[in-house]
Amino acid sequence: MSRISSALRPYVSNVVYYLVFTMMAVIVFVPILLVLLGSFKTSNEFASSSSFALPQTFLNFKNYIRAFQEGNILTGLKNSVGLVVISMVGNALLGTMTAFVLNRFQFKLKKTILLLFVVSMMIPTYTTEIARFQLVHAVGAYNTLAAPLLIYLGTDIMQIYIYMQFLEKISVQLDESAMLDGASYPRIFRSIIFPLLLPATATLAILKSVTIMNDIFVQQLYMPDRKLATLATSLTTFVGEHTSDLGALCAAIMMVFLPSALFYIVFQRLIFRGIMDGAIKG
Repeated sequence: MSRISSALRPYVSNVVYYLVFTMMAVIVFVPILLVLLGSFKTSNEFASSSSFALPQTFLNFKNYIRAFQEGNILTGLKNSVGLVVISMVGNALLGTMTAFVLNRFQFKLKKTILLLFVVSMMIPTYTTEIARFQLVHAVGAYNTLAAPLLIYLGTDIMQIYIYMQFLEKISVQLDESAMLDGASYPRIFRSIIFPLLLPATATLAILKSVTIMNDIFVQQLYMPDRKLATLATSLTTFVGEHTSDLGALCAAIMMVFLPSALFYIVFQRLIFRGIMDGAIKG
């Protein structure tokens, strides 16, 4: 019996493995499939058929045309790209410089600063939202692109952790050799440290860009003006207080979802490689 159970154990493990990941795939892809099917349906089809029912035709692009025109997709794309690009550049500079200082220098408040980063991650975001809103309003950034940028440019503990793990692999002797040649700390950071941190920077930039593209809370709260609409907030065009245009909404969701999904799929290997390199010390 023991031999039989030992022989069956790998098969049982494989079955459990595939069952778990099949369930995860279903949970992830079924909602996307429902939205895709809904983007080709008319209002009558939504009212008379099941959510899982196929549309009468997959050549009904009226919802996509209406979503593109009424949802200000081009304006949303322009504003979203602006937020993503500026935030990625700012995060890369602030994150690498902060990690460089915390990793290479010893000073009295070093442990306190690291502790504050950790504590800030433990505080729920929504509990500080009123104070943050008042601060953004006080500096005159409300209802401008500067409002979400001030929030997105903040460096979080995940960035600091990944950068510091990469810095552990960069020998301090490189810094010392450069200092012997007369290089200052800014020159060391610019010419040695930052280029060696590019793999981690690329990973964090991709993750940050996907987060910003999908964020609707901050962008809707701090930029209610329709001229400042992003891809995420453009979805609210089709949601009313009493009724919603479900067909156009599904089409708009697909138009917003596809760029982020394709971006993530293309760079997924780079993302996982950067995270693993930063998590494992060599």
